[in-house]
Amino acid sequence: MIAGPTRRTLLRAAGATTLLAGASAAAAAARTPGIAITIDDFDLSDTPLMTGLARDAAIRAALRRHGVKAAGFVAGKFVNAGGRPALAAWSAEGQILGNHSFSHSYYGGDDPAGEMADILRCEPLLTPYPGFRRLFRFPYLAEGKTAEGRDALRALLRAHRYRNAHVTIDTSDWYVDHRLVQRLTADPTADAAPYRAYWLQHIWDRANYYDGLARAVLGHSIDHTILLHHRLATGLFLDDGLTMFRDRGWRLVDAAAAFATPELNVDYDALPSGQSLMWAAAKASGRFEDQLRYPGEDDTYEKPQMDALGL
Repeated sequence: MIAGPTRRTLLRAAGATTLLAGASAAAAAARTPGIAITIDDFDLSDTPLMTGLARDAAIRAALRRHGVKAAGFVAGKFVNAGGRPALAAWSAEGQILGNHSFSHSYYGGDDPAGEMADILRCEPLLTPYPGFRRLFRFPYLAEGKTAEGRDALRALLRAHRYRNAHVTIDTSDWYVDHRLVQRLTADPTADAAPYRAYWLQHIWDRANYYDGLARAVLGHSIDHTILLHHRLATGLFLDDGLTMFRDRGWRLVDAAAAFATPELNVDYDALPSGQSLMWAAAKASGRFEDQLRYPGEDDTYEKPQMDALGL
């Protein structure tokens, strides 16, 4: 799922040549990567194997077992009386609740005032919960296709005291989940194990790719925020994913700690704006033009591989 050996080789070479001089840079380069869990949408619809609330309970149980606090980004259109217990539970357990807009629409940059109004429409659904923070996650990680649209919405977010809740590790977990749910809907007895294996390999692959970008552009690894979605695959496999990262030497970090780091408090002026923050950093540097696919993650990249595996 990393694009290929040429891309990987070039990124490793770039990382080796951009390390900062001195002992402090060497220490930073040696720092092991951290990973914080962020989960988008909060569509609590029932699925095969799990109701929405059971899925939410499984996600929170995995976080508790590993002793980490996540951030959930809630799209208002999914909030209903049945789903509110999940938001209350996230807040009570010390997880962050952030704003993911009301309509979950794609922001191309044409109507920043309308987009801000949609963000503010979601806010009253979240303010009753102590876990609410003025962190905004762009749906589809789309921050505008023009500098004017991008900068106008950034100014509006600042005016309303919102921060961009950047993703550093983007994934297509939603597509793996789509294929899993499709299979289980057609055959409720189907084995989920091959989908588990694919999901784990996919998020591991993407994590290492974006950490490679961080090392190449910044000169060191960082505390990452990974993008996952409130879907069946996350409910089934998150515990395994956290175990995998820990067993392979990554640190599990709280989302609040990751969002507080200097590396996640930067907005880059790359266009089209959005994607992973590490993608944007690489794009803005001008040194990786022939290596950055757009969009960074999509079903287009996973479909042929899943087709070939019969998933």
